[in-house]
Amino acid sequence: MPRSLYKGPFSLPFGRAQHVPDTGKIQVWSRQSCILPSHVGLLVSVHTGRVFVPVRITEDMVGHKFGEFASTRKKGVHKKKGKK
Repeated sequence: MPRSLYKGPFSLPFGRAQHVPDTGKIQVWSRQSCILPSHVGLLVSVHTGRVFVPVRITEDMVGHKFGEFASTRKKGVHKKKGKK
């Protein structure tokens, strides 16, 4: 069920996010926050629960959530068999 229109989109104001000095990145822990048009062009680090994944915000991402662009799953690696 979508959020009520009178409330507006749920988005974290970047005043509450942590700015990383000297890199220009913004660290975001709120994966459920909506990406707004004012965020376009920013480099944001989204928390996956363990590490921060850098994400460059583009116009196509507006309306989506931050968590959609930072996967929390680790890709499985199969061990290669040695020669017999």
